[in-house]
Amino acid sequence: MSKIKPSKGAPYARILGVGGYRPTRVVPNEVILETIDSSDEWIRSRSGIETRHWASDEETVAAMSIEASGKAIADAGISAEQIGGVIVSTVSHFKQTPAVATEIADKLGTNKAAAFDISAGCAGFGYGLTLAKGMIVEGSAEYVLVIGVERLSDLTDLEDRATAFLFGDGAGAVVVGPSQEPGIGPTVWGSEGDKSETIKQTVPWTDYRSGEVAKFPAITQEGQAVFRWAVFEMAKVAKEALDVAGVSAEDLDVFIPHQANERIIDSMVKTLKLPESVTVARDVRTTGNTSAASIPLAMERLLATGEAKSGDTALVIGFGAGLVYAATVVTLP
Repeated sequence: MSKIKPSKGAPYARILGVGGYRPTRVVPNEVILETIDSSDEWIRSRSGIETRHWASDEETVAAMSIEASGKAIADAGISAEQIGGVIVSTVSHFKQTPAVATEIADKLGTNKAAAFDISAGCAGFGYGLTLAKGMIVEGSAEYVLVIGVERLSDLTDLEDRATAFLFGDGAGAVVVGPSQEPGIGPTVWGSEGDKSETIKQTVPWTDYRSGEVAKFPAITQEGQAVFRWAVFEMAKVAKEALDVAGVSAEDLDVFIPHQANERIIDSMVKTLKLPESVTVARDVRTTGNTSAASIPLAMERLLATGEAKSGDTALVIGFGAGLVYAATVVTLP
């Protein structure tokens, strides 16, 4: 018989607060057209993107995260000292070690919170949310900060017609804490590594360091393959997340998919047969694709504009490089 005492965590977990940070520089499509042969109409029709935000030198991954996190902590009505875990999802923090989460945890004023980074691309927020839920229910932390943050402008090839217009920068954060009723449903997540070549970094950092390539590494993708996968396969994942949460499309108030492409969003709404009453996040239009930051940023904007309200039931799904995905149903803070 085991001598280990059972964990004494909360019965459930939920999102208690959300915050976002968008860099001050707004970049319209006209700027992108300076380096690729395209048009504003083509970009809008293919992606829905009108503008995106690009970070300045001062708007680092850590700085943007701290701004977003401060808002989320205030929104949750707790203090930084109560945060027991900091999880940061990013692919654009260029120090291999230490994890940027440790710097963020310290500068926010947490009391030696557990802190670590994860790399799960555009599904990273969902991965972090799931880990945070586990920490709270297991009892290793009372409150966990989950941050999605990217400076994808650093990894954008402005001469690549397939991707130059897609990416933006920003940070979104949520505080996850204890609840007496379910606030975060079961997660449907996974990976399809056989499709890893469809979204990838052009070359390893070592090739650039050794001089084998002169061009700084960037993110590239096979657009049509990614589109087909997202539209057909991710709608199935979203439906499964609804099923395991015991929620129907008619029960939903809000749909917050990864803000990759508005055509993908429209296709998923149609495939899921979402009622017109469901509010659909379309933050991609003015923020672009911010990878791990896109879902919390879209969530924060919907709540700030009143398009969604506290207590609404929302389906969130992230998907991207790996290929990886994560979907769950949540109660909005």
